[in-house]
Amino acid sequence: MKNYFDLRGQVAIVTGCSGGLGVQMARALANQGCNIVPIARRMEKLEEVAAELRKDFGVEVLPIRCDITSTEMVESVVKQTMERFGRIDILINNAGTGAVAPAEDITDEQFEGELRIDLTGTFKMARAVAKQAMIPAKYGRIINIASMYGLVGNKIAPCSPYHAAKGGVVNLSRGLAAEWGKYGITVNTICPGYFWTPLTKDTLETEWFSNYAKGAIPQERYGNEGELDSAAIFLASPASSYVNGVALPVDGGYTCV
Repeated sequence: MKNYFDLRGQVAIVTGCSGGLGVQMARALANQGCNIVPIARRMEKLEEVAAELRKDFGVEVLPIRCDITSTEMVESVVKQTMERFGRIDILINNAGTGAVAPAEDITDEQFEGELRIDLTGTFKMARAVAKQAMIPAKYGRIINIASMYGLVGNKIAPCSPYHAAKGGVVNLSRGLAAEWGKYGITVNTICPGYFWTPLTKDTLETEWFSNYAKGAIPQERYGNEGELDSAAIFLASPASSYVNGVALPVDGGYTCV
């Protein structure tokens, strides 16, 4: 029997890995035997995540504090990972933020901050990993986490900077896929819909948003914990070798109507 999604011995960097979807995807990869380098800004949270990954899956874990807006910190993460493991097979660019306000009230700082974290930070991580690890190895899987809001607009939660940044991530992924495909590197995007996370919980639990979601999502519910895992595992694995430059919505059908 062939395990198409066996990641034993591989190494994955996961950004924004102090909670929420980042931790869920890190656990999914670790379940397949992948060693994990969780990065985020809060070291105490990373240590907790690392301890759980080691205990639950028996994989090697190297937590590193990093602000992805800092080129120096990003370069250091990749350098430390290469020194420890000698390889980086997978990068999941999950770190992000979201400014919610009417477009006419969004400040320059909010707009620029959104692009700096969600779009520029994603590029900095991809650039460093590709240059130091994946291009020399002639192999890599880069998964950029955008959003269904990177594919469409919305009428319920005004967040034009988020739409702009995540739409940028989608097309950045296409650009990098086209450029790095010759090196055996695939670059794809996952576009999640509404998922329960510590950041979305307060909004998703309100009656008005629940009513909206039932009408807007064909499956009439939010995404549950673990429903992003299979997409991440597939795109991270050798089995997806001919899938490149794709934006995969995991949104219960939100973007199909």
